[in-house]
Amino acid sequence: NKSIAIVGNQTSVVFSSNRKAIHLVDTLLKQNISIKKVFAPEHGFRGKADAGALIKDGVDNKTGLPIISLYGKNKKPNVEMLSGLDLVIFDIQDVGARFYTYISTLHYLMEACAENNIPVLILDRPNPNGNYVDGPILDLKNKSFVGMHPVPVVHGMTIGEYAQMINGQKWLSNGVQCEIEIIPLQNYTHGSSYSLPIKPSPNLPNDKAINLYPSLCFFEGTNISVGRGTEMQFQIYGAPHLPKTAFNFTPKPNFGSKKPKFVNKKCFGKNLTLIPTKKSINLAYLINAYHLTTNKKEFFTPFFTKLAGNKTLQLQIEQGKSEAEIKKTWKPGLDTYHEVRDKYLLYPKI
Repeated sequence: NKSIAIVGNQTSVVFSSNRKAIHLVDTLLKQNISIKKVFAPEHGFRGKADAGALIKDGVDNKTGLPIISLYGKNKKPNVEMLSGLDLVIFDIQDVGARFYTYISTLHYLMEACAENNIPVLILDRPNPNGNYVDGPILDLKNKSFVGMHPVPVVHGMTIGEYAQMINGQKWLSNGVQCEIEIIPLQNYTHGSSYSLPIKPSPNLPNDKAINLYPSLCFFEGTNISVGRGTEMQFQIYGAPHLPKTAFNFTPKPNFGSKKPKFVNKKCFGKNLTLIPTKKSINLAYLINAYHLTTNKKEFFTPFFTKLAGNKTLQLQIEQGKSEAEIKKTWKPGLDTYHEVRDKYLLYPKI
């Protein structure tokens, strides 16, 4: 007997006994739940839009429900959007990296719902990168939609745990608190491995890409391609200006990347599709590519600072610091973060 909205995308599914994926919207409508609208994050409700592409409001062809974008003009729902709602359900598969924007959408949703006294029900999901914590802590001077909180690049939390931390650390505007209820996972620990049954976004096509994403996403703030416009996104990297290697690729417009970096140009670099799964960020790829670049002044773009969360990482690489030296500077921040994180964990750290 409640009027609800759903924040969801193509990962918001319930699996039937024969493993058929049924969208949460369809599942709840069959049970006569009164869904008034759907809020769509980056990549859209059906998950087909390019990274960074503005998502427009619209109507879901299948159900006729209005779709309101949270990745367009409004990243935070306003009073009118929330009018008449008794409850909002958040159900999106995250991949556990600070720059993956679904946790920023979660922040703004919680803030808006807190300000309008609307509870949020979070359907928790496993974090495929939830078995480690790594990376520099974000300096709030560099806060953006690809990094809103003082957490490391790999935060090691499920979306439900992260929501508890947002509330507990009073990160919402004016310290407001959102009324949240988390539907917890069964049989899950932070030692669990989890293979995503559905692509969380167009350019994370498989487990290897998801595992490498925290290491390779830094390249999005450089003049190096991470394979957008190929079928090996976030599993390869290269550029036309790197030294010629046996491995090369040529980005072409495709699903999820209409205008890839270096479109129709042969790129030379590395193929990482066969390397072992890592439980840490690997900076060697970034450092090596920088040293192999002839025009180092054009290597970094301003976006790199937003992804790193600080200005220090770029300076360290430019100064020739080794991966071990750089990671040593992360340790004090990570030690403090672990103490904060422990307060909000719902699942064993095993």
